[in-house]
Amino acid sequence: MRRENDGSEIDTIRSWDQREKFIPLPTKDRGYARVMLVGSTGAGKTTLLRQLIGSDPSRDRFPSTSTAKTTIADIEIVTADAPFKAAVTFMTEHETSCAVDECLEEACINAIQGRDDAGIADALLEHREQRFRLSYLLGAWREDAPASDFPDQYEMEYEDENDSESEPLPSEEAVGADESDRNKARLNEYIARIREMAETAREATVAEHGDFQAMSNANQRQNWLDAFTGNLHANRAFELLSLDIMDAIGERFALIESGVFERGASGWPLLWYYEESDRGTFLRQARWFSSNHDQQFGRLLTPLVDSVRVSGPFQPSDIRLRDDDRRLALLDGEGLGHSAKEANSISTKVTEKFPEADMILLVDNAQSPLQAAPLELIRSVGSSGHGHKIAVAFTHFDQVKGDNLRGHKEKREHVQKSIGNAIDSLRETLGAAVTEILTNQLNGNDFYLGGLDRPTDRIPRGFIKDMRELLDRMKESAKPSEPIELAPTYDITGLAFALRDAADEFKNPWRGRLGLHRDEDFPKEHWTRIKALCRRIANLWANEYSDLKPVADLIRELQSCISLWLDNPKGWTREPEDEREISTAINLIRQRVSSRVHALAERRLIGAHIPKWQTAFGFRGTGSTSERAGVMGEIYDDAAPHISYMDTTPETREFLNEIESIVREAVEEAGGSVT
Repeated sequence: MRRENDGSEIDTIRSWDQREKFIPLPTKDRGYARVMLVGSTGAGKTTLLRQLIGSDPSRDRFPSTSTAKTTIADIEIVTADAPFKAAVTFMTEHETSCAVDECLEEACINAIQGRDDAGIADALLEHREQRFRLSYLLGAWREDAPASDFPDQYEMEYEDENDSESEPLPSEEAVGADESDRNKARLNEYIARIREMAETAREATVAEHGDFQAMSNANQRQNWLDAFTGNLHANRAFELLSLDIMDAIGERFALIESGVFERGASGWPLLWYYEESDRGTFLRQARWFSSNHDQQFGRLLTPLVDSVRVSGPFQPSDIRLRDDDRRLALLDGEGLGHSAKEANSISTKVTEKFPEADMILLVDNAQSPLQAAPLELIRSVGSSGHGHKIAVAFTHFDQVKGDNLRGHKEKREHVQKSIGNAIDSLRETLGAAVTEILTNQLNGNDFYLGGLDRPTDRIPRGFIKDMRELLDRMKESAKPSEPIELAPTYDITGLAFALRDAADEFKNPWRGRLGLHRDEDFPKEHWTRIKALCRRIANLWANEYSDLKPVADLIRELQSCISLWLDNPKGWTREPEDEREISTAINLIRQRVSSRVHALAERRLIGAHIPKWQTAFGFRGTGSTSERAGVMGEIYDDAAPHISYMDTTPETREFLNEIESIVREAVEEAGGSVT
């Protein structure tokens, strides 16, 4: 059985540092504005990014777009002088191996459940989280259909005469028929091996726990499947197939003929660097690391990429949008999610970048504006003291329609009202001061865009005007703000009372997710998702999995409570001139608190409990789900003990002392004092 990584083998070279060596991300000291593009999956932020850098949707196809979850790596684009440069960093070898194993597990489960070859291939080639797609690397599954002179009637019934197929690629970029056939043959071999080892593991599990098909109890089936995956990993055939797939993935790196790879001690690529003066040639090579075109399946390295940073003379293609003095670092990342009802905490991968951004551009769909995910983003920006950086760009504005909306003015007012309604809904959790900051900031920092999927010369003139205003506002965001010599003073004794519900607000949803108690709002999560979270934390790969974000959840609750408390200082170092001075002074403290709360949550939930996370992941077989939940519950109780104003335990006192220390340091750094 393959040994899980204990954390000691993880490459300590951060991917950010790797990229910085080759393409340093410039700051406002050099006149650059760093602009974060954040928004829900499918809102169109990457399509907007294409327009901002003059990337033709047919010719350039960079970065890739789709209505599905497309942007899974960070995309960092720096406008600079020629030549064009790229620095691409990758997932670690251990993370990749983990994802392969999880795909194999799912494929084996499909096999014992009677799925056909196509169903097994689906599970193998696309990870259940939809971020890791082996089809990009190994080739897509193709059913062998009989030849016919007639088009598929089913397809014809759903075809729209206005639909445009993706344009065929040049032969040098597309995977040829012979290579596709070899990929298909290899996939057939993999599926045959999956069926064989799945049956072997099934027989062993039946001998130990009975027949899965005969079980009517959901908990029994869950325990059976957990034991089944344990038997899979104990089977040498599983490890050999996983290694063969990893070898096939390694071969894909060898197909890249341009640029230079930097590799770690094991030979796994850490970074690819490339420099080229010709834009077309440059993008043709960069697309192997970012494309999602189906004609390239079998060669794409996209699923392995951690981040793509490029620099060069990127400008909008329309002369009306160009400005040679505009210096931008545009940062695009994974979408926030689809849910319109459930507000999940914002990933720490996003919130950790707030301090370095000059503008945080929320890109949202004007057809259904400011649903739960974008609203949570606004809340996080406000409570962390970065509300003065927020702007919003509404895409798909040309699709806003209704019998009550007669013209552009009515449509704009209709969408604009959603901003006020959204901020008003946050007043109770953020407080009047922060909601006022957000309201003032978004008054005039809202932009309405449409037709972004078209070539720029076909976008209506009004939308070009809004895009020009957006670009100018991006440029202006790099201007340094004037310092103020004003700071608040606080009485720390009230902080414990303000925090009394924070720990429980963090833990109660997790008790429901773990099945430790019943919660209709937070139902029990599937055991495979909880196990996947444990695996990533135990191996120090990530502090979250999909929408399971314990560190971000704790940050959210602590940050919100502290932000509200900061609104009520007992005095000032001098008499404030106006409300703007007050909000600016307190926001500086919020920013310092936020960065420290990030470190506190990471340490108390992860760093201090690595052995327990490894224990939780290690449970196998009957009862393992309950055992795992119990250990995770202990971790959460230790990390965020219940706060009682009347009965303080040593653990609670230690927790409160750490938070009070964070607040004290932040206030004193800003020139204030705490008594």
